[in-house]
Amino acid sequence: MLNFNSEELQSSISKFERMLETNHLYFFDAQEFEDIIFHYLGFGENQLAKKALKMALEQHPSSHELMLLQSEVFILDEKYSAALELLDYIENLTPHDEEISLQRANIASKKNNHKESIAHLHKALELSEDPLEIWNLLGMEHLLAEEYEDASYFFRNCISDNPQDYSSLYNLLYAYEQLDKIEDAITVLNEVLEVDPYSEVAWHQLGLVLAKKGRQKEALSAFDFAIISDDAFAGAYIEKGKLLEQMGRFNEALNNYEVALNTNDPSAFVYQCIGRCHDSLGNKGLALKFYLKAIHLEPSNEKSWLALIEFYLSHKRFEKAAFHFKRALEINSDAFLIWKKGIEVYKGLGQIDQVLEVYKNLHAQDRLDLPLAIDFIDLFLGQKEWEKAYLLTQEIYKSYPKNKALKIRLGGCSLQLGKLHEANFFIDWKALTVEEAKVLSKLFPAVKQFKKRDSV
Repeated sequence: MLNFNSEELQSSISKFERMLETNHLYFFDAQEFEDIIFHYLGFGENQLAKKALKMALEQHPSSHELMLLQSEVFILDEKYSAALELLDYIENLTPHDEEISLQRANIASKKNNHKESIAHLHKALELSEDPLEIWNLLGMEHLLAEEYEDASYFFRNCISDNPQDYSSLYNLLYAYEQLDKIEDAITVLNEVLEVDPYSEVAWHQLGLVLAKKGRQKEALSAFDFAIISDDAFAGAYIEKGKLLEQMGRFNEALNNYEVALNTNDPSAFVYQCIGRCHDSLGNKGLALKFYLKAIHLEPSNEKSWLALIEFYLSHKRFEKAAFHFKRALEINSDAFLIWKKGIEVYKGLGQIDQVLEVYKNLHAQDRLDLPLAIDFIDLFLGQKEWEKAYLLTQEIYKSYPKNKALKIRLGGCSLQLGKLHEANFFIDWKALTVEEAKVLSKLFPAVKQFKKRDSV
């Protein structure tokens, strides 16, 4: 690995920058130029790197290492055609350099052609004497292609070679999660712990996997071992707290959240957790205190506002909920979940006009899912706004043409508007279930006078 602080490198950089200042031409060998270029690229000084590369190729035009650096710079600048053309030229000179295939794989990956990237990586693997980095790259490409079985194979290789390669471990566990291979995840974590019994990362991940499996006592033990391995590991305290909270052990959960708060910088999430525990324990004043702390710490945190609004809703304090709903929107104006919570707020206040305004806003944002859309339609129906309900249902129906609830509402609206032929088109009266008939009768007064169904 290049040592950016070595005296030799610093001397080369000083000499190079002095050359730029004085316009004197100094000679550097190819390795010196490589080190200088890597230094500038490493610190994001790409223009200086390009100047050094230009001079390097002028002094050493046949150096394929410098040519590979030039193709890498082309890739950084997204000049993929130029990079590929140069790589073809380099391959004619040195056909067995794995770096050529690695750079081609990088280009293919950046163009989202993961299959091609994988093919280039396999070629690099054939040429390489150190496969670890290429296994990792292959795992990542298969992960991006959602080929989780193949991805797990290569990340498993990485872990077998280096049990402390936590980046590969996280990726392997993600692949296993997608494949629903919980037992395989537990096995690999136990293997890591056999090599390093004090790996707080492995204990923490094991706790998460066991908790998902429903093995709560074992998960708690795993989190305890993570804490023993590193008593300042805030993540382990938080996960242990969450699990204890799920188990109804709120006081113990509180203790763990408070330790997490003292071992790391304060976070809105932990304040929310503490507030939630106090709420469950009936400590309403303390719960409110921590919900407000969460908002004060991170005003743009959508979940903090949701927790506070939900707190007021759960205690039927609808005016307070409405006040904080409006405050939340001042900061998070496009937050879908906050807007959605507004429906509950205004329904609690009995302000149907405001509920409709919330729905209209969600509709304008194209954020209405089917249940919300049906509730929106039913609000118009409740106000006997037949025409508005009819037009809205028509619009929603285009996206869900097979949904029976929408068809029934379209038919009912048609009936209320005197469009009998259309009503019969949307409603198969003979095939209606008892529940569907009840919905029709409840929503549409005209159904009772409709002669085509004696049973309605």
